[in-house]
Amino acid sequence: QDISEFLKHKTGFTIRPVAGLLSGRDFLNALAFRVFFSTQYIRHHSKPFYTPEPDVIHELMGHAPLFADPEFADFSQQIGLASLGASDEDIQRLATCYWFSVEFGLCRQDGKPRAYGAGLLSSFGEMSYALAPVLGDATPGICGASETPAPAPEYRPFDPFAAAQQPYPITTYQPVYYVADSFRDAEEQMRTFAQSLGRPFRLEYNPYTQSVRTFPNNTEQCMQGRT
Repeated sequence: QDISEFLKHKTGFTIRPVAGLLSGRDFLNALAFRVFFSTQYIRHHSKPFYTPEPDVIHELMGHAPLFADPEFADFSQQIGLASLGASDEDIQRLATCYWFSVEFGLCRQDGKPRAYGAGLLSSFGEMSYALAPVLGDATPGICGASETPAPAPEYRPFDPFAAAQQPYPITTYQPVYYVADSFRDAEEQMRTFAQSLGRPFRLEYNPYTQSVRTFPNNTEQCMQGRT
């Protein structure tokens, strides 16, 4: 509760407990209203460096700190807004974009990739592996559940149109990471991606009422509140 109240004061995000995994639609829809559902259980002590399912360490050490950053909060909400009224196929595409950004994304800082995805921040093992090309580590690490040496990962510029089509493993370290130039740039790219989803309406979030209004796609003035 203390963390949730702190985040609400900083960026308007709140954390709500959940007993287990939600559907992609329910989880992403909540982000549109700056609500993050957090699991309550903890990884098994025999696997402290990696967990294929989100646990409380993943949520509080990985996600929560970034939600205090205004630009990251805006980016996360943009994915949520894009999910409202989206088709099942587009929900899957958005969930994949979420995977390669909020969960396992890298972002440039002073010209160098830095980890911001919660899946990396909450996994000492995978964070070392993901940043091995930057740190010059010749031995990237071990591969999650398989405990076998993993090849060096591939970096690609963040592009939601490409990331949405990229397959990914869920029980091993990622072979591909997408690198954003900045959170603001990633947000603008997600906004453009959302406009390509083919919904017959656009959305506007009101932070004062914590509600969403819909407007016809062909009425640009409505998006600016000038009806």
